[in-house]
Amino acid sequence: MLGLVCAAQEREVTKFLGIPVDGTKSEMIQKLKAKGFTPTKADRNILEGEFNGRDVYVHVVTNNRKVCRIMLADVNHVDEADIKIRFNNLARQFANNPNYAGSDEQVIPDDDDISYEMSVNNKRYEAVFYQVGSEFSDSSMTEKAQSLLAVFSREEIQDSTPEAKEKLEQAKYRGLLELLSLRLNRPVWFLISESYGKYYICMFYDNEYNKADGEDL
Repeated sequence: MLGLVCAAQEREVTKFLGIPVDGTKSEMIQKLKAKGFTPTKADRNILEGEFNGRDVYVHVVTNNRKVCRIMLADVNHVDEADIKIRFNNLARQFANNPNYAGSDEQVIPDDDDISYEMSVNNKRYEAVFYQVGSEFSDSSMTEKAQSLLAVFSREEIQDSTPEAKEKLEQAKYRGLLELLSLRLNRPVWFLISESYGKYYICMFYDNEYNKADGEDL
């Protein structure tokens, strides 16, 4: 019963500039063009434009002909000091944005030697956040909690025995885990990449529902 209740919820996917990361590649490219991005001279399937105050290249990634990722890469590469500032600014912007959930402790410490850590220790500098959908609004949470409990009879809900209370708590816990899994399917993350001693940010808007899950094996 709990599974039926959760399955009835409308599935939300990751959005980039309000566009669901879904559908075909050609459809996505047309929607991105409508947002002002233009094809590059080298490859018409790679777009370029401005995003969050930076010039970026935009790549559309698919799996089984469905869009599963929007990847952004900085056009302009910078030195170590500037990339640390850019990374930390992005981390703080996401942490302070109510549309995202994630740790606010993903900034790079001032004393980190990025070039040494990446080249010698193969350290990966990345930060991960998750888009918060409507299922995590306060009113929506209340409604869904009520719907989860609605599968029990009034007698079961009013039963004050420890066994009955534990049963209800377990049901609510499983329901909240279902809701949490919905959010985990909407990751937005970014990392530092290096090229010839210069650094740039790659950012990813992923739709985990469309990712490969061994179905082609």
